[in-house]
Amino acid sequence: TGYYGDGLNAIIVFAACFLPDSSRTDYNYVMENLFLYVISTLELMVAEDYMIVYLNGATPRRRMPGLGWMKKCYQMIDRRLRKNLKSFIIVHPSWFIRTILAVTRPFISSKFSSKIQYVNTLAELREMIPMEYVQIPDSIVKYDEEKCIKRRMRTSCLSNDPEMASMEQE
Repeated sequence: TGYYGDGLNAIIVFAACFLPDSSRTDYNYVMENLFLYVISTLELMVAEDYMIVYLNGATPRRRMPGLGWMKKCYQMIDRRLRKNLKSFIIVHPSWFIRTILAVTRPFISSKFSSKIQYVNTLAELREMIPMEYVQIPDSIVKYDEEKCIKRRMRTSCLSNDPEMASMEQE
């Protein structure tokens, strides 16, 4: 958690890689209580505008929250909290997350949909929000570095390929 702006508006950081594994026998109970904890914390912290940064990178599929859980969370969030949310930033969005949001878009308000932003790297996130008070877990930083290295390798391979270089010149 961190703050931005003169009014010390909250930045809530949520790392999905720390969610419980869905194979737990008490998974539903744990997720229900986790949600209640998050909501009660939000209600205490948020008096003004706030943003949520959802760190999706380095999260195995079995730790990602299900569609039903996300829908329930959205429905249970107080109107004031939904209204004061200025931005919902998803860092390292997976195909799965993008698909879920595309499928659910008709069922959620257009106002909420317009607040969702996808960010592919931590460098892009730094351009959007002040990071000095935001703690990013080491596993996410490592994931981001590995992803950037792979991206640079792909780009450099493409620029070293004579066929690709000739296509770029055309």
